Amino acid sequence: MLAEFCSKLQNMNRTLSILIGLLLTSLSLQAQEKWILKSEYLSQPDTVLVFKPDTYNDQKQYPLVYLLHGYSENYKQWSQTTDLQRLANQYGMVIVTPDGFVSWYVNSPIDKGSRMENFFFKVLVPKVHHMLNIDDKNIFISGLSMGGYGALRYFLLHNDYFNTAGSTSGGLNVDFEDLKKTSLTFFNNTRVTDDLTRLLGNYLENDWNQYSISEILKRYKSKKDFLIDCGTEDILYPVTVELKTLADSLKIPVTFITQSGDHNTEYWSKSIEHHFVFFKQHLK
Repeated sequence: MLAEFCSKLQNMNRTLSILIGLLLTSLSLQAQEKWILKSEYLSQPDTVLVFKPDTYNDQKQYPLVYLLHGYSENYKQWSQTTDLQRLANQYGMVIVTPDGFVSWYVNSPIDKGSRMENFFFKVLVPKVHHMLNIDDKNIFISGLSMGGYGALRYFLLHNDYFNTAGSTSGGLNVDFEDLKKTSLTFFNNTRVTDDLTRLLGNYLENDWNQYSISEILKRYKSKKDFLIDCGTEDILYPVTVELKTLADSLKIPVTFITQSGDHNTEYWSKSIEHHFVFFKQHLK
């Protein structure tokens, strides 16, 4: 009898733990606002999640963090990776997560329905500042993988708008052979380079390298610093090290965090904490 009772109690506890876990997951995914934005720059509507601090009020201005998702994911990836409401509350920042589709956050010179950079700065940014009380001195951006590329691209090319930026596990170089290897590693096919060919054209006839963060960094004139990190087991770790080396040679201040980890949610759920600490340290 006692053994049967203990067994039932264990099953009840296990069920309760699962229900609590599901509840917490559900709560973490519930943004306070969800926008669906149509524009001439994208062939489909863009969905955006907005997380505001619980203490948000119309009499105060708040720092803003854009979080960009990775390749093959969508606007929900960050809210499924970590508790964005907790981060918004803890750091007193508004968090905005747009959908970047598989755009690499660039304006395609070929596909007029994939001009993500135009959408971001000509549609999303005005919408954010119209709808939310944002402190213009404290606007930050970060992202993972493809989103890490997008975050640094936007920061380096639109430096006046951002205070600073971060990239975690960023796909920083737009190199055909490197990306083909990455695609085969993660997806066992060439979908990454196939999508980029549709966006940028054939790499033999078009200069993909001009899109690489290393090339953009060479034209960077500001002395604003930024943050990069990558797990040491990540296939993209060598590219991150190369960018840090290049930045040092150009005397551009970059904070580089290296730690054990791979290209996965477990790593990003921890690494993003460093970005919010970094942003807090840069508040003006």
